[in-house]
Amino acid sequence: MTVSALGKGRYDDIINLPHHVSPTRAKMSMRDRAGQFAPFAALTGYGEKIDETARRTDGRRLLEEDAREELDRRLGLLAAEAENGPEIRITYFIRDEKKAGGRYEETRGRIKRIDTAGGTLTLSTGETLRLADISALDGELFDRHGEK
Repeated sequence: MTVSALGKGRYDDIINLPHHVSPTRAKMSMRDRAGQFAPFAALTGYGEKIDETARRTDGRRLLEEDAREELDRRLGLLAAEAENGPEIRITYFIRDEKKAGGRYEETRGRIKRIDTAGGTLTLSTGETLRLADISALDGELFDRHGEK
């Protein structure tokens, strides 16, 4: 505090006045008050870019020859039984839209149609999968035919 030549401080006339309280506005919470001084995002979208870069994807697994043959055998059996709508469990690959790789998912359902020419399999739910993306097929149908 600076003292003038007269020996009085610069704010002596207001230093002991009561704190002003507005009659028309509500008191701001400590949290909101502190928020005024929080840092702002100078680089809009930068955080999302970092999160996207850090997000992991799986690589597509290539099936070995015996596994590919087994999958083809199961697809053939499934095509022959498709009209009966067998219930199966399918593991398939979904390619990531934003970066290399993707993820594997599993779904269950009854077969509605297999389109070998178009390379698709349709479930009774309406979900359509590309045959090339399927990595495993399981279900009672295969157990009944002596396959594991």
